[in-house]
Amino acid sequence: MSVSTSNTNAFLVWYLTHLTASPLKTKALTSGLLSGLQELTAQKLSGSKNLDKRVLQMAAYGLCVSGPLNHLLYEIMNKVFEGKTGSSVKLGQLLFSNLIISPIMNSVYLTAMAIMAGVSSPAQLKANIKTGLLPMQKVSWIISPLALTFAQNMLPPTTWVPFFNIVSFIFGTYINTMMKRRRLREAKEGKKN
Repeated sequence: MSVSTSNTNAFLVWYLTHLTASPLKTKALTSGLLSGLQELTAQKLSGSKNLDKRVLQMAAYGLCVSGPLNHLLYEIMNKVFEGKTGSSVKLGQLLFSNLIISPIMNSVYLTAMAIMAGVSSPAQLKANIKTGLLPMQKVSWIISPLALTFAQNMLPPTTWVPFFNIVSFIFGTYINTMMKRRRLREAKEGKKN
């Protein structure tokens, strides 16, 4: 076993130990760190010249909103399916995740992003969700079933949280980067006109 594999395994054991002992705290801290890192990465990959306050805002969002809410919603799902096994349970978890958890998480995300962008009117917040939710859900409905099916069949349940964190980080960074690149391109084109 190489040193890096040994270090990775030691980190995973350390992380899973904290996840078991303090799940809410660990998920909130992880979400805060990954949300801030995702924003920082997207800013760099998009070609932004300056880092902005959004890195800290996203870290705070992950720590105070996304991490705790995600924990709560999955705890509810786990209670619904507690003690049950079989393919119908796997299908039920998939439906619960995609039809209940995902729309809630995506709606909260869209609302938080709008507030960070300066939107304050309830009508504008509602319009933001109305226009943004379906496109987000379409992406979620492709990625989530694939990731959940993979996790259900290939990973022990104790490793699902770090696995989903990695998947979320990769796809969230990709989407965030593409949005930032589009905005930068539009801003350049606006200056030319």
